[in-house]
Amino acid sequence: GPFPPVPRSFTVEVPWYFDVLLPAFTLAVIEAAFVARLMRGSMLEVLRADYVRTARAKGLPERTVIGRHAVRNSLLPVVTFVGLTLGSYVGGAIITETVFQYNGVGYLLSRAITTNNAPIITAVVIYTVVAYVLLSMVVDVLYAYLDPRIRLN
Repeated sequence: GPFPPVPRSFTVEVPWYFDVLLPAFTLAVIEAAFVARLMRGSMLEVLRADYVRTARAKGLPERTVIGRHAVRNSLLPVVTFVGLTLGSYVGGAIITETVFQYNGVGYLLSRAITTNNAPIITAVVIYTVVAYVLLSMVVDVLYAYLDPRIRLN
């Protein structure tokens, strides 16, 4: 096939992309279309806003209107979605890691579930929740950066 078999050994030197390319592509392709549609819809909505019309009326170049005013506000829903999606990925993409037998948190969880290993299951769930909460905090900070009306106290 187009992808050579990857030995699962620490003693054999394998280029990183052999081990990462297909699982990463599998995870990215699932969300890429949704992120593109979300950004497009958000951008169309923002371009109809009054402040964009005002920026154009002031004579600002179209590149400035789009780049500085429209894109920053269009990114808010995209940042939310991507942040929450990354939170679920940090916890482990269980199906992808199991299919590719990629040694990650998701594969660890699937093996722990099949062997009824409760401490590992508990640890992975706690790890996932902590990662999710931390990424939610990062999304909140990005909100304050992207939207000047939102300020952190």
